[in-house]
Amino acid sequence: MKNIIKRTGQTFTGAATMVTLLAGRAMASMDYSNPAQAGAEAARGNGMPAELVGATGVFTRITNTILFAVGIISVAMLIYGGLRYIISGGDSKKVTDAKNTIMYAIIGLIIAILSYAIVNFVISAVGGATSV
Repeated sequence: MKNIIKRTGQTFTGAATMVTLLAGRAMASMDYSNPAQAGAEAARGNGMPAELVGATGVFTRITNTILFAVGIISVAMLIYGGLRYIISGGDSKKVTDAKNTIMYAIIGLIIAILSYAIVNFVISAVGGATSV
């Protein structure tokens, strides 16, 4: 019984190996001028940009969206720090915490603006197009 199970397993393994090899050979015989581009085109949905970098590229859209969100969060934290400062009522610990919140929000806003400029500069240098 063990011998039959062993031979059946070996048969299925051999058949799976042959199918894999034949599929690989069939795929290798297909004529792709640029297989990476063909794969990217097959995965791209309708309405999606064809470029990765450039003014309308995927990377530009993603980085601009993330940096926009960071800027919004920084402005919200700036407003929150201002409200904490107003509500502090003269308590030195609350005033210090509010000032730190405002300072870190301003630093975050500056970093967001500088990173937006740097990322768009790099994307335009790599993509050869002007930034949005």
